[in-house]
Amino acid sequence: MSTILILGAGPAGAAVALGLRRLGYRVSIVSEWRRFPALEGVSLRVLEALRAAGLEHALVDATLPSQRKVSWNGQQHAQNIEWLLDRPRFDRGLREDLQRAGVELIEGRVLAVQSSASGHQVQIEGHADLQADFLVESRGRQAPALGKGLRGPETVSLLNRWQGAPGATASAVESIEQGWVWMARQADGCCYWQLTVDVASADLPGKAQLLDYCRERRRTSALATAFFADGPEVDVHLHARSSTAILCPQVCGDNWIRVGDAAMAVDPLSGNGIFQSLSSALQAPVVINTLLRAPERAALAQQFHRQRVEQLFLRFARIGRDFYADEQRWQDQPFWKARRQWPDAELAHKPADFSAVSVQQAPVLRDGLVDEAEVVVTADQPLGVWHLQGIELAPLVRRLQTEPAQQALAGLSKEQEHLVRSWLLSQGYRP
Repeated sequence: MSTILILGAGPAGAAVALGLRRLGYRVSIVSEWRRFPALEGVSLRVLEALRAAGLEHALVDATLPSQRKVSWNGQQHAQNIEWLLDRPRFDRGLREDLQRAGVELIEGRVLAVQSSASGHQVQIEGHADLQADFLVESRGRQAPALGKGLRGPETVSLLNRWQGAPGATASAVESIEQGWVWMARQADGCCYWQLTVDVASADLPGKAQLLDYCRERRRTSALATAFFADGPEVDVHLHARSSTAILCPQVCGDNWIRVGDAAMAVDPLSGNGIFQSLSSALQAPVVINTLLRAPERAALAQQFHRQRVEQLFLRFARIGRDFYADEQRWQDQPFWKARRQWPDAELAHKPADFSAVSVQQAPVLRDGLVDEAEVVVTADQPLGVWHLQGIELAPLVRRLQTEPAQQALAGLSKEQEHLVRSWLLSQGYRP
């Protein structure tokens, strides 16, 4: 049995580990604790994806519901419920999920990785060197770069954390001339305020003056003043981190794979960082299984992973672009001007057009391996749809090109026919 080593025990690395354990692999994972406490706002869809990945214990006592306020383009409104994820508690829960699944957890900082076609040697602080046949890189933005990939406008986020007065849990988003702000307050009074700005044009002061710079931005914001109620700011900490959208140019090889932010890191504006990390991680165990057990399909497995990572990255980038374009007040300011035009002019969600639907051969996941099958390529699903709840779509679409719908769908049950007809209508099909 091949030895598999995962670097990084965040949501992506943990999801890969659990998926590999379900396939019968022995897995070791190397991780060090986060260097600063953090709070993240996530949607219900993210929580459901975490549970589906098997990360149940990671969510216990780690999430708090919050009604999020939004001030964007001069308009104020309340969005749907946002869930505040306490990362220290969440990370402890991740480790519990891993240990329960029988994953070997090695605490330590990765110092060096030497890779070759025959395997990998990993040097870890405080431990003997480890040897692995297969390596999963899941250290997020800290993972070493593999050349120049696709990058969005250079962006930095300045996170302020302090102890304020206890109060109701809440969160808010605000657009300002220099960029945008996310703020949150926990019931115990722990406060978070994060400003995201353009690196080239922000004209940020030196490190010693950054806290004063941030305080001034809060002082001039009516939303922030009301949100934190002019309460005390005790023991203020600042952490600056890159939040540039980055697509790694290489995301897999014959004996290695990248997942999560190590493969693609999206703009935090979308609020779906964990969701996109899981999206690339959930498919990885089957890709790895194919590379190890069916090496004759290596090119197909790598194509599957690479295409889905790229497509997901571009979709999130376009969604972020459209959010930035909604802010009309500072269109000519460097931050907003650069981001309302990147990555391209392609629609984030293309309108349905059944006349453009086609049937093509593409990689799919079948019986724990990457295989090839006919899929239906649509405007909104350029990589294709193989089946709909077990119903293969390509044969039906082929028949619909020459037969009336009643005849083409004759072999389906009433429930299946209703499902397929609904899908066809959503794709612009008109009998």
